[in-house]
Amino acid sequence: MIRAPKRIFRKKASPELKNKEAILRFVPLGGLEEIGRNCSFFEYGNEIVIMDVGIQFPEEETPGIDYIIPNAAYLEPKKKNIRGIILTHGHYDHIHALPYLIEKMGNPIIYTAELTKALIEKRFQEFPNLPKPKIEIVKDGDRVTISEHFTAEFFDIEHTIPDAIGFILDTPEGKMVHFGDFRVDRDIDGNPQKMEIFERLGKMGIHTVFLDSTNADIDGKSIPEKLVEKNLENLFKNADGRVIVATFASLLTRLAEIIKIAEKLDRKVALNGRSMKDNVQIAKNLGYMKFKKDHVINIEEVHQYKDNKIMILTTGGQGEPNAGLTKIANGEHKSVRLKKTDTVIFSSSVVPGNERSVQTLQDNIARQVAEVYNSKLLDIHSSGHCLKEDLLLVLKTVKPKFVVPIHGYYFKRSVAAKIAQQTGIPKENAILMDNGQVAEIAKDDFKVTSEQIPANYVMVDGLGIGDVQEVVLRDRLMLAEEGMVVVIATIDRKSGRFLKTPDIISRGFIYLKEHKELLDEIRIKLKSIIGRMPRHQEIEPDYVKSLIRDQIGQLLYNKTKRRPMILPVLIEI
Repeated sequence: MIRAPKRIFRKKASPELKNKEAILRFVPLGGLEEIGRNCSFFEYGNEIVIMDVGIQFPEEETPGIDYIIPNAAYLEPKKKNIRGIILTHGHYDHIHALPYLIEKMGNPIIYTAELTKALIEKRFQEFPNLPKPKIEIVKDGDRVTISEHFTAEFFDIEHTIPDAIGFILDTPEGKMVHFGDFRVDRDIDGNPQKMEIFERLGKMGIHTVFLDSTNADIDGKSIPEKLVEKNLENLFKNADGRVIVATFASLLTRLAEIIKIAEKLDRKVALNGRSMKDNVQIAKNLGYMKFKKDHVINIEEVHQYKDNKIMILTTGGQGEPNAGLTKIANGEHKSVRLKKTDTVIFSSSVVPGNERSVQTLQDNIARQVAEVYNSKLLDIHSSGHCLKEDLLLVLKTVKPKFVVPIHGYYFKRSVAAKIAQQTGIPKENAILMDNGQVAEIAKDDFKVTSEQIPANYVMVDGLGIGDVQEVVLRDRLMLAEEGMVVVIATIDRKSGRFLKTPDIISRGFIYLKEHKELLDEIRIKLKSIIGRMPRHQEIEPDYVKSLIRDQIGQLLYNKTKRRPMILPVLIEI
């Protein structure tokens, strides 16, 4: 049943531009060339509405980085124009960058659902010096006047976390629909459920749909969550010893069902991982999870119960080095060691880019326990993102003029564009954009312009935000791939001669004790470089360092076909 919209009015902002001068613009700042970092905005005159402010987890090309966040360089000078931020759900790739960017965005009102609000507030507790976020809870059917030209109507959408919302944004050029991350809910027989919102949208003359493309390249339709729960319950029943389930701490819908099944089977549940504990507690406080107080125990208490009475829910299913399951598998956990009788279940999909680390983790666990299951072996995970058949069904039902595939690599989005064409949408109306591109929207047009705004990676590294530039990453990758050679030369400032034999230190390049010939050649080359310096004037240290860096680098490449980082150190006496 669809509720009649509840209207929430905001004070209208005084226009700085006449209506005839304003153009509706759409700009993605992230999420269109990667998985994560979801952030985009609409702009009309002096009014800006932002959708999602998420992080991206580091890649192999970003060693040492904690998170990658959207670039707010365009928005910061216009923060007075930002009328609101809409957050579609509580997953990290949609909300976790807020603490880093909220001040740059002027701390506007955030419109989101109750659970997402609680997760944001928990996150902000880690940043006590930030202003308190201004959050307004919205529910299915609420209609909010965000600014003079932007009004949003919210609706519930199916995902792997409670309180996921989509919205219709009324603009001067038409109705824009953003589903966030979503899937089509299906019953145990695979029949689509809760199609009312899509049917209603199909009667509204939607201008543009911004379409989740994460699974556009995967044939078929979503696995019913009820089937996943049934398969998990069967695995739990057949397990002789402890059951260890690895999943995302944010898959709260799945976690709630697993805890319910464990209670039914009289297994105590121990939570492993801070984010797992925090999220379950928040969901319980808000009524999204219900279980007896003594049913969930501390991880330190698992030894007080028989193995067949224990279930452990843990983070770390992606093979993260410091996460809960990895510590258990490596024998580094304080309270839990794997036993041969354990059953380990990976109930989550593998995030693109994590395949190798997950495989390594599964291999490690398989050597220690009798039973390991993942979603390739059994239907024990249902993705929160629509597959091909789901996307076809949604687009046929909604019938928008334009489709903009979002949330995914270019290949996935290109497949989503072809799916749109299969539903009768013209090829030119299935728009493929990249991060930082600017689209201008008219009533019957969606045009990607040549304008480009900053959308490059902003790295969070420890306490530093944005201070790790490309050159730093290049150096880190170079050190990781080629190693480094440090040349320490002590010379007489006046004569320019060596006062002692140069010291050569190698890290990650070669083992010098086994390469004495190369070491001698490096020293001979150094003496040659210094020997050619004019004796009648003091040496210029920066010039000498540059010569050493270039010529020793070339010598090492000629001998080894490798290019380590050369760090010359000159000590003048």
